[in-house]
Amino acid sequence: MGVKAVVKKVWHFVWEEDSLASWLVNVVLAFVIIKFLLYPGLGFALGTQAPIVAVVSGSMEHDLNFEGFWTQGTCCNGACSHEEVQGKYYENINISRELFTSFRFLNGFNKGDIMVLYSSKEAKVGDVIVYVTNRPDPIIHRVIRVSDEGEKKVFWTKGDHNCDVGEFEKGIQEDHVIGKAVWRVPFLGWVKIVAVGFLQALGR
Repeated sequence: MGVKAVVKKVWHFVWEEDSLASWLVNVVLAFVIIKFLLYPGLGFALGTQAPIVAVVSGSMEHDLNFEGFWTQGTCCNGACSHEEVQGKYYENINISRELFTSFRFLNGFNKGDIMVLYSSKEAKVGDVIVYVTNRPDPIIHRVIRVSDEGEKKVFWTKGDHNCDVGEFEKGIQEDHVIGKAVWRVPFLGWVKIVAVGFLQALGR
């Protein structure tokens, strides 16, 4: 059988044949293309090693619209050591209402969303960054302070829904930052969350 005939047969099997084997090959091909071509290519174009992340916690959720969030909404729904109106908290660290309204993701985002990341080189106060700590999952929180240590930046962050800043959010070295969130895709991250939960349940 000639090369042309082999290619034609393979093409028909992969793209046209309606069989379980063909479907499985398509799944594997899709995984390989996304994992080893599309994902790295997108990361290269956006200047980050992880261009797409799923939000796996509610720490950036807003229970109310911005007016309520700023003037009357207390954070954490009573689950923290204390409650505080968010606007008061930010004003105490010199982030005014006017400044906050200029921030990207003004109304936060939700667990289960997908965030597209860009290079964090120009990240500043108000931006949302993703960084790694000693916790299992990367953290995605808003920058509330930036300082310089030599030629590198150091970040302090806070989840919009949280009352205060945890120790893991203080003094984040630039090298630990994966990227800056620039675009949100609602709900799509639930695919990952459900899949991971299912695999964890199987492993118990």
